[in-house]
Order: sequence, then C-alpha cells, then structure tokens
Amino acid sequence: MYLLRLALASLANRRFTALLTAFAIALSVCLLLAVERVRTEARASFASTISGTDLIVGARSGSVNLLLYSVFRIGNATNNIRWDSFAHYANDRRVKWAIPISLGDSHRGYRVMGTSEAYFEHYQYGHRQHLQLADGRAFADDPFEVVLGAEVAEALHYKLGDQLVLAHGIAAVSLVKHDDKPFTVVGILKRTGTPVDRTLHIGLAGMEAIHVDWHNGVPARGRVSAEQARGMDLQPTAITAFMLGLNNKIATFSLQREINEFRSEPLLAILPGVALQELWSLMGTAEQALFVVSLFVVLTGLIGMLTAILTSLNERRREMAILRSVGARPWHVAGLLVLEALALAVAGIVAGLGLLYAAIALAQGYVQANYGLYLPLAWPSAHEWNLLAIILGAALLMGSVPAWRAYRQSLADGLSIHL
Repeated sequence: MYLLRLALASLANRRFTALLTAFAIALSVCLLLAVERVRTEARASFASTISGTDLIVGARSGSVNLLLYSVFRIGNATNNIRWDSFAHYANDRRVKWAIPISLGDSHRGYRVMGTSEAYFEHYQYGHRQHLQLADGRAFADDPFEVVLGAEVAEALHYKLGDQLVLAHGIAAVSLVKHDDKPFTVVGILKRTGTPVDRTLHIGLAGMEAIHVDWHNGVPARGRVSAEQARGMDLQPTAITAFMLGLNNKIATFSLQREINEFRSEPLLAILPGVALQELWSLMGTAEQALFVVSLFVVLTGLIGMLTAILTSLNERRREMAILRSVGARPWHVAGLLVLEALALAVAGIVAGLGLLYAAIALAQGYVQANYGLYLPLAWPSAHEWNLLAIILGAALLMGSVPAWRAYRQSLADGLSIHL
C-alpha cells in the first residue's frame, strides 16, 4: 500500500506530464470503445430491422440491392414488377400474408412508401415486434391519408390533422411536387429504431392517385384534381417489391426457387437473414479496418506513457538512489514504476469511459435522428471489459520496461549524478 501511495505522490509531483499522458490514454480508450459500440449497435440495428418475413421479392437484380431499397429505403429498384405477379403469389396457398411496397416519392428528404393495411398488421422488427401507433390510426379508404414514422413527425413537427405535400423523386430538394393533392396526417407510429421511423406511409391508392395525371415521369397538361382522383379506379398496375410470410417455413426454399424461375417476368426472391449477412460481410472489411486503427491509437497512447516514464528515469536517478539508501530493495523501485504505469492506465481508462458516456449523451439524439442508430448509455459489455483488461495488461507490460531499467540501477550510481 505504501508503494501505491508513493507512486501517486510521485505522479502528483509530475502532475502536468501525468495529466497529459492520462488524457492521451483516455482519448484512445474513448475512440476504441466508441468504435466498438457503434459497430455492435450497427450490427444489432441491421439485424433487428426486419423480422418474421420469409421472403422479399422484387425485380431481378442483386440480393443486397433489393434488401437496401425495400427495407432500408436506400437506392432505387432496377425495375418495377407487375401487379398481377404480386397477386399471383399473394393468393398462393403457401402464403399466409403479403405486403406490397411501392417507392419513388419523398417528402423533404424522407422516403414515401405506398403499401396496404397488411403492412401495419404483419410487418415485424426486432424480436417479432409489431408496429404500433403512438397516435391516430392507420390510413383507411381515403387515398390522401398518410401515417408518419416517429422520426419524420418529430423532425418536421407534424401532428394529427396536418397537411403535407409529397414530391416526385427522392431528392432532398425537389422542384416537382404533387401540390394539387395534399395528404392529411392520420397516424404517427411509435419509434422502432429502424428505417420505418424515417418513412411516410400511404396507401397504394394514394400512390396511384398522385400519379394518375402523370405520363413518362412528368405531369400531363390536363391535371386531375384530388376529388376527381377519388372517383377513379386506383388499382395499381405495378409495384416496387413485396414481402411474403408463409404458412410453413419448410416451403420457403421451394417457393424462392419457383419465384426466381417465374416465366412471366424476371423476379428475385431473397431470404432477409441471408441478405443481411451478405450485406454485413461487405461492410466487414471496413469495420475491421476501423477497429484495427482504433487499436493502434490505443497503442500510441500507451507508447506515449512509456516514453514519458522512460524520459523521467534519468531525472529521477537521485530519487531512486535515495530510496535504495533508506532500505528499499530493487523490486521496490521496480514496483514503484509499474504502479505508476498502472495508475496512469487506470486514470486514462476511467477518463476515457467518462468521455465516452459524455459523447453518447450529447450525440445520442442526433445520431438516432440522422442515422437511425441508437447508442444506449449502458454499462460496458463483456467484450468491452475484455478490451479494457487487455489495455491494462498492455500498460503493465510497457511499465515493466522502465521498471526493469530501474531494477538494474544500483547504488553504484552514487548519491550524486554527474551533470
């Protein structure tokens, strides 16, 4: 215990250098844990985005591309698929439920998705959790009703009864808007931590209604009013993709193969879990590279600690000689330096954890609002504790270098140092 008190007193005597060294370690520890937490939560967020869906079907392209635009609202479909193809499989005896998806419009940077009432009944995320309304209801018979994701409502300050105008295309700023057919907010979903929060949901009839007077992607001269559109046949002729839930999981692979060989038009059916793993494997290289970089940052901080202690050894030769002269043994001197390194590492780890939690508290709302990633203020996980233990072990290993040098020094240095 007296060695620990002596080590702390020695660090206090060199407080400026000790604080800088501990701060460097703290920054490196904060970066390492931040990268690890973002990596872990991003993986969990990806995995929990969709649950309970057996197949996702879209136009033939790549499985990752289909997953990105149908689930994560990223990118665009290579082509639409015919409504009768959707109806063919929606009515298949092996299919329990089917959710159509129609994309292509936006509102102030947020994607708009046309779908049916089955979406609110059958879509699941996380651990088989169903969508729930925080306020209002799902859209009904009126085609000009919209249900907002939690983030859309919060960021744009919408409430029930407000009207909004959708824009053609997915750009954040669009010059072409469907301003002649405004939508009324009838429901706001509870937060899910998935892309659902950043989506505006309308009925397929509403998606057809706003494009009923459009031809080849541009508005026609004779515009159709909202009232006129309500009286028209708004059955869609094409959609972007659809999701399927099956009565029996055993039929998943056979139905997937049948859809992929569909003769009427080229379709692609994917298993969401397999596509998620493929997507994550594509990101794995960058993920591991970032983790390795953060490890090297920690190593740099520890090397800075080693350098500071080694640099101070020559200045402390008189101190070591005095300790030896009053009865301290060589291992006492070595232990003193090891304890100094350990104290610096512990101080850096504690400060690093403090910086991490402060950063999470400040950036939590922004990260969730802009990237859909929830970073909890939770205790370090078992893996993070292991990383901290490794950092402590590395600090002890590096502290043993100056300790060994001090151990080798003896009273032969004398009580006076030649300058």
